[in-house]
Amino acid sequence: MLTSGQTIALRVDKPAVGGRMISRADGQVVLVAGAIPGERVTARVERLGRGVVYAQVVSVEEPATDRREPFPDPTCGGCGYSHIAYPRQLEIKAAVVADALARIGKLVVPGRIAVAPSPGDGYRMRARLHRKGPDIGFYREGTHDLCHARDTRQLLPATCEALDGINRLLQDRGVRGVAAVEIAENVDASERVVHLEPATPDDAARLASLGRPALVSGVTAGDAIVTGDPHVTDVLSIDARAVTLRRHVRTFFQGNRYLLASLAQHVVELVSPGGEVLDLYAGAGLFAVSVAKVLGSCVTAVEGDAVAARDLADNARTSGAEVAAVRLPVEKFAVSRRGSMPDVVIVDPPRTGLSPEALLGVVGLRARRIVYVSCDVATLARDARRLVDSGYQLGRAQAFDLFPNTPHVETVAVFDARLTSSD
Repeated sequence: MLTSGQTIALRVDKPAVGGRMISRADGQVVLVAGAIPGERVTARVERLGRGVVYAQVVSVEEPATDRREPFPDPTCGGCGYSHIAYPRQLEIKAAVVADALARIGKLVVPGRIAVAPSPGDGYRMRARLHRKGPDIGFYREGTHDLCHARDTRQLLPATCEALDGINRLLQDRGVRGVAAVEIAENVDASERVVHLEPATPDDAARLASLGRPALVSGVTAGDAIVTGDPHVTDVLSIDARAVTLRRHVRTFFQGNRYLLASLAQHVVELVSPGGEVLDLYAGAGLFAVSVAKVLGSCVTAVEGDAVAARDLADNARTSGAEVAAVRLPVEKFAVSRRGSMPDVVIVDPPRTGLSPEALLGVVGLRARRIVYVSCDVATLARDARRLVDSGYQLGRAQAFDLFPNTPHVETVAVFDARLTSSD
């Protein structure tokens, strides 16, 4: 029986969902961090879980040919794959998607799963960081230990400078209690907004007079605007059409500046022109506005979050296209439209996937096609199985590496309704 703190020799087998690699020792499954499939390593047992052992590489006896020097702090959030050469990262992510669909969903994707690559430096337009003592940074994986954002290479140098400026102002104003720092910028980084979450009413009062740091176009704290505009705006070219999207610093939005337009373009290409489209979990309207502008489709976009729903309504109104914005939980909206038979339903749920109620509601719409945009392959595989059991067939799947050097990957899967004798 393996014990915590023990060092063990491992031959690494294959990747697992979440970033670790699968190995075996003493008849037990070991999920080892810092490894690459095919390697022989020595690892230290970190902890024992239910039926699985968690371990961390301490030395590599037989390295893979595509091992590279990891980032300075490889356990910092966003660095989980930094020891793997980038082409191999893409291969591993494709394998993880296919394995999750096969193992969890009992499904096979027709054809090869391609993963669209991204530059690895400065790709991130949205980030949530934490402040601890005098520093702002990310957490190390699985801990509340702070690590430096610069070491992860996710943010632009100017973004890191802006965070440094914010931190200096917080120290000058004597603000100690900031629970989190969110930052959002547009693709070309010409606009950058910071949101601060004060921990106490006294800190909220101090933040009200914070002023505007350098390299920042707006600051919000709690529910208040401290300075500038709390929004950023992008004009994307989708199929040679200009798509303008304005979003609040606190609105969820796809975070990779290099793949944003490609992702939207791909979703547009999965929709037939002119038909009725429902976009559920629409956020600020990336897919809804793109589909309506490019294809001339009538799109109903549904968002339950209050902040995002305001952005969605504004973007729908100014789009010049046929976009109806609805603020409702997806579960309630889907029930209200049961049996309406839209041409396409786009779903882009949170990491937890579709709730049981949402999935029943989506199936009840009886759409010809469902385009599922997922940031978590395990919940995608779970929901894919349920969709197939409900009368849909899994078609193509394409992945987008929105978070290079991490185990995360965005997947777009297509489900078409199977024809019945009554159709």
